[in-house]
Parts: sequence; structure tokens; C-alpha cells
Amino acid sequence: MERHGITAVPLTVVLGDRALEEGTEISTRSLAQALQKRRPVTTSRPNPELFAETYRRIAESGADGIVSLHLSAELSGTHDAAVVAAREAPVPVRVVDTGMIAMALGFCALAAAETAEAGGTVDEAVTAAEKRAAGTSAYFYVDTLDYLRRGGRIGAAQALFGSALAVKPLLQLEGGRIEPLEKVRTASKAIARLEEIAADRAGGAPVDIAVHHLAAPDRASALADRLRDRVPGLADLHVSEVGAVIGAHTGPGLLGVVVSSR
Repeated sequence: MERHGITAVPLTVVLGDRALEEGTEISTRSLAQALQKRRPVTTSRPNPELFAETYRRIAESGADGIVSLHLSAELSGTHDAAVVAAREAPVPVRVVDTGMIAMALGFCALAAAETAEAGGTVDEAVTAAEKRAAGTSAYFYVDTLDYLRRGGRIGAAQALFGSALAVKPLLQLEGGRIEPLEKVRTASKAIARLEEIAADRAGGAPVDIAVHHLAAPDRASALADRLRDRVPGLADLHVSEVGAVIGAHTGPGLLGVVVSSR
């Protein structure tokens, strides 16, 4: 973000009766501890006025157009809030539903920023982001589907896919939604299968990969090392803990892989 001048508008984590801004007022460690203690945790989109204020500030800094990229509208109302704010913005704003989350969205933002830095127009930056999204896949493992069910990101029937059958679920981002991918009997086999799926998806073409986790740094580091050895076309490899908003819906133990074609 600092290197490319990308501005972020934070979402909110609601912990009990306290609304906390992601990235500044709540850490992923605090979130993981709250979840493990089964404290009530929900999330909230930014309100349109926060987007409007951000658009005004960017315009005042000299921008003559804004590309506003958002996590999947199937999972959050953030995109809709941005659309409302964009109508009153002092410069043209292109609001884009990338259908992505986490670094899958990050790769789209980087593509747009790099296009703008090379002299591209707003439309060309949007096209670059959309092209990157079309070539990006996200797969992930969770210890339990209960957090996704509680947050309304999957239905009760999908939650049974994991809990009633006593399996470890692998999930994927498909059409902007979280969908079941495979059922695996143990955590170790699920993580091995996650690695295999990601490596097969990467193939031999140039790709960037991100490995995400929540309260599982050793697992993430080990998976990243194995992917580094298995993916011949690997360009950039990012390893990071997810933010508190995503973590609130996945729970501790999350392990995810984003594969993005260059």
C-alpha cells in the first residue's frame, strides 16, 4: 500500500458491544483469543460517509479519477456502500466488485496500481484488476465450519458438510461465494490436499501465491516452503495472517492459499 499509494477503507469488528476498526483498534491475536473464549464477534461494513470522506480526500490530493476495488459483494455490503458514496464524489469513481477476498483482492489492487503508475487510464486500471481477478483462485482449510455458519457466510446445510460427518473441509471461492470443495478425514491430510490443489492450479505458468493463516504461523510457513519447491513458475510469495474481519468468520486454524496468474 505504501509503495503504490493505495488507500484502504477499514471494516469493523464488533466484539461484544464494542465496535473496533480493523487494523488499528483490534489485532488478529486479540480476535483469535476472543473467538477461542467463544465471545460474540460480528463484523460490519464501512458506512457510505466514510467512503465519501475518503473519495473527497483523494480528490483534494490531486487525483482526477478513482478506482475503488472491493471484496466480494456476495460476502459483504462494502461494495454497496461504496456505490452510494461514489454518486456524490467530486471526481469519477469506478466501483468494482472483484469477487475476491484477502490477498486475492490484494493482487487485483496491485494490478490496478501498477497500470496507473505506467500511465494507464482509470478504465485501463479497472480492466487490469478484472483480468487479474479472472485469473485468481482461492482455496482454504478451516478447523470447523461453525464460524462461517454463525456469520451467515455459509448455510446450515453446508455446515453439516463438515460437522455432522466429522471431516475437515476444504473450501474455495467460487463466483464470489464460499463453496465446499472437498471432504478430507484429518487435518494433516486436508493440508496436504490443499497444497496439492494449489500446486496443480499453479501449473508451470508464472504465478503469484499468497499463503494466509489465523493463529497458525508454523503451518503457514511450512506450507509456503513446500509450495516454493513445487511451483516452478512462482514469482512472488506472500505469507501473512488474515485481518480480523476475515478471521472473525473463519476462526483460528485457518490456512488459505491464493494462486494468481500473472
